[in-house]
Amino acid sequence: MNILISGGCGFIGSALIRLLLSDNTNQILNFDKCSYAATKNSIKPSKNYRLLEGDICDRSLVKQCLYDFQPDLIMHLAAETHVDRSIIGPADFIRTNIIGTYTLLEETRAYWNSLDPVRQEQFRFHHISTDEVYGSLGVSGLFSENSSYDPSSPYSASKASSDHLVRAWGRTYGLPILVTNCSNNYGPFQFPEKLIPLVIHCALAGKTIPIYGDGQQVRDWLYVDDHARALWLVARQGLKGETYNIGGHNEKTNLEVVLLICRTLETLHPRYHNSGSSYEDLIKFVADRPGHDVRYAIDASKIEKELGWTPSETFETGIRKTVEWYITNE
Repeated sequence: MNILISGGCGFIGSALIRLLLSDNTNQILNFDKCSYAATKNSIKPSKNYRLLEGDICDRSLVKQCLYDFQPDLIMHLAAETHVDRSIIGPADFIRTNIIGTYTLLEETRAYWNSLDPVRQEQFRFHHISTDEVYGSLGVSGLFSENSSYDPSSPYSASKASSDHLVRAWGRTYGLPILVTNCSNNYGPFQFPEKLIPLVIHCALAGKTIPIYGDGQQVRDWLYVDDHARALWLVARQGLKGETYNIGGHNEKTNLEVVLLICRTLETLHPRYHNSGSSYEDLIKFVADRPGHDVRYAIDASKIEKELGWTPSETFETGIRKTVEWYITNE
């Protein structure tokens, strides 16, 4: 297949491209703006891979890209993703996540309508989103594919908007779409503004490790390579028009996450051999984030029952691999 991936230099997108390039049977075009969190060198050169630097809000460039490359599958990951940044400056999130998705959908619709009936039937537009669109859970319960949307931040509101646009283009225009909503990802190559790489970065530098509020916010953690496998499975075998939630079955409080990272670092890269000082001594509780959701947790039973996907990594094995990578690539 010819596979167009938007945002492929990002954390999840690059993991997906590395997976797709492992079998050398697909042609991959990565359409990426290459903004601050993108990493071009996270993908090794390959005769099956090409990077096109561009903005998904650039309608003429998107159109040219589609007709030149002739994709059989579009996997849309391009997005602004960091909640804190969305609180400080929501404009970029509205532009990229909403206007950018609209632009890509409209040009994809025109392209899809130009295909012959066989290629139209085979084509898919796969939109990759987040569990944050569902808002916050109480102490029990799980987000399912039928959960109501209740976003709390400008980031999650912009992603909820993009989800609605994609489904509307499927229902109104017949565009063959797929939607996936995932829990918190972690792993190698993640930009160090997110919790896990930020903690590792601060710890290795001997800096304060900040924890919002009391650290009791709960997230379900998903190792990025497990997520990439799930995305590729949905793209090939998911039913047109369906939504699939992807979770790691790893509910942890933020404090538990930080403590596990500190203890893993003590094993792999001890802070001080003899002084008795540990990475945990760097932890500091700070003022909570505005509108901070208390708990997210994914019900991933649909993708397991219908497509046979389950995560390979436990949180402990995934964290060890992640810490090892950041130590090696400090």
